Amino acid sequence: MAAAEGEDYVDPVTLRAQARSQRKSLGRLSILIRQSVRLVWASGRGLFVGLLALQIAAALALAGQVLAVQAVLAAILDLDGSGATAALWTSVLVLAGLTAVTSIIGAVQGHMQRLLGELVARSMWDQVLDVSTGVGLSSFESPDFFNRLQRVQSNALSRPYQVTQGLIAMGGALAASIGVGAALVSISPLLLPLLVVGGLPVLLTSRRESRLEFDFSVAQTPVLRMRQYLTLVQTGRDEAKEIRAFNLADWLHGRFDTAYGTYLGALAHHLRRRATLSAIGNLGSAVVLVLTLGALVWLILDGQVTVAGAGAAIVAIRMLASQVQTLFAGVQRIFESGLFLEDLQGFLRLAEPAKEDAHGPEAPTGFGAVTADDVHFTYPGSELPAVRGATVELRAGEVVAIVGENGSGKTTLAKILAGLYTPDEGAVRWDGTDIRAWSLASVRSRIAVIFQDFVRYALSAEDNIAIGDVSRPPDPARLRASTRAAGATGAIESLPDGYATPLSRLFAGGRDLSGGQWQRVAIARGYYRDAPFVILDEPSAALDPRAEYDLFASLRHTLEGRTALFISHRFSTVRSADRIYVMAEGRVVEHGTHDELMAADGQYAELFSLQAAAYLNAEQA
Repeated sequence: MAAAEGEDYVDPVTLRAQARSQRKSLGRLSILIRQSVRLVWASGRGLFVGLLALQIAAALALAGQVLAVQAVLAAILDLDGSGATAALWTSVLVLAGLTAVTSIIGAVQGHMQRLLGELVARSMWDQVLDVSTGVGLSSFESPDFFNRLQRVQSNALSRPYQVTQGLIAMGGALAASIGVGAALVSISPLLLPLLVVGGLPVLLTSRRESRLEFDFSVAQTPVLRMRQYLTLVQTGRDEAKEIRAFNLADWLHGRFDTAYGTYLGALAHHLRRRATLSAIGNLGSAVVLVLTLGALVWLILDGQVTVAGAGAAIVAIRMLASQVQTLFAGVQRIFESGLFLEDLQGFLRLAEPAKEDAHGPEAPTGFGAVTADDVHFTYPGSELPAVRGATVELRAGEVVAIVGENGSGKTTLAKILAGLYTPDEGAVRWDGTDIRAWSLASVRSRIAVIFQDFVRYALSAEDNIAIGDVSRPPDPARLRASTRAAGATGAIESLPDGYATPLSRLFAGGRDLSGGQWQRVAIARGYYRDAPFVILDEPSAALDPRAEYDLFASLRHTLEGRTALFISHRFSTVRSADRIYVMAEGRVVEHGTHDELMAADGQYAELFSLQAAAYLNAEQA
């Protein structure tokens, strides 16, 4: 799976090349519009239809205002000194009413667009979170994945709605242009084509602007990620103690200022280029507008347009020029956002292999033996394999240990056995059957993994343990049995609200636990899963020697016949394991019982003796 995921990654240079290679066309515009409408329709179809209806109503109101202005001017010119006529008052009231309707529609549209925007954002977040929680674990070892995730969060999540806004604006502008254009044609047919031509300069310059915006976003993604990371470091609870202990505040703030300064410098340059293009486009439109007004003056002088018609034409020209620019700006917004939408679609496709994990027959509920058969694995972007041809076997009911120095591949091999990484070569088999023959989701449901760097959820103690199996509602009896087996009962029951106490000071009434207490909660989480295969990755790292001894002394009884894989760099803690595998540089270099390995006088015996000597010397000192 790692290779398949890697094929979906696109570096910034390639992404920019792909963006430039895509030409603007009516065909591509129709594809982008269909994609965006589907997204928004699924998020809030009622609001979408309502906004379109209001756009049409606003367009009709604008056209009516042009005709009302002409009627008002005509009524004023017809005055004979005897006072305002009924026709004048009627025209004024109609103009005022249409103006009020336009204002009310604009206000209502603003509120509806805000709500629709939130609905679309939630829909997009749902899909992005599905990807981030569904892709293979190896994706999180790749900077490319994080770059794409950052870019999607920063840009693509809002773009579907921006495309929809552009589409709604285009629809409204088109309807208004037709209405106002019809009114203008009734005054003089010559003026309409001039105004339509006036929108072309903006359309032409906007093409270049959309490319600049996408290129800028791609280029700045690494800078924005670093800025965000430096923000999290300086505001994080876990980092706060080290920042103060090492006096890092000024240094980190300096790094933050440098990253932000780099971004702002690039942004200023980018905005200057966009502003220049925008000014050129609008200047071209202004020139055409001047020519249109000149044509109107000529028509008045030539007697082809009345004074009342001229006044209405001026209003219509101003309205229509604005609507034409809005129409072309909507096209530009759709094309610009389309580049981000395609980036988003590529990101969402990363979840497709993960969906396949849920397909296939269910894995058996038990096994006679689990084997990692000559497995190889290399992390994305790395040239050196983390695991090289490793073979291990665990028979039902056994406690098997993997030991080795840091970086030897112990944890990577454990993740392969847990079905979290798919080996590049070799296979993990249950009773001789490759686990890929079954639904990987069902395989993982049969395995409980207790990681060394387990997550400390800012939730209640009950939730922190019951997270081990969320396939059903929490079972109080099972919860307490798991807590008791992990030796965490005293720590949890002494909390103010017991199992209901939040295990974080981020929330009112919350309490934190010591490292060792948290370790026991994590172990209880694994026991709560009640799986036939348990993997414990350095589970005693935060425990004191007595607690560590108690944990291992009760391990077989606690597991109640389940198969366990125990990972440790402390050789003394695994002496009672049924079998011990020793890893070095990604390979299994020895295996056997403790006595067999000591008798072989190999790497295990050497490292065991070194650790024992260091411990005894420390005791004597």
